[in-house]
Amino acid sequence: MSEFVRICAKADLPQTGEAREIVAGDKVLCLANVDGGISAMDNICPIARSARPGMIEGSKVICPWHAWAFDVKTGAAEHTPMARVDVYEVKIEGDDVLAKL
Repeated sequence: MSEFVRICAKADLPQTGEAREIVAGDKVLCLANVDGGISAMDNICPIARSARPGMIEGSKVICPWHAWAFDVKTGAAEHTPMARVDVYEVKIEGDDVLAKL
């Protein structure tokens, strides 16, 4: 059963239009700030099986390894929706950022 866990401080969130890698327990997450909305998804490329912060383009995070574009809400790859990464619910409580992992 998944539960909300603290993944970082509010001060550590990426600025609008940026993505940042966060390690939370055994997960490597990509936190993305799209127009002030924060999303969290797995930051492991389905092809390369490695992590590296991506860049934001519209409502997608672009993998720097293969230029795959992943929707920040669904985790689906733009060119093939069958390829996807897990997306996690995020909430902010006080100075803490929590994700349902």
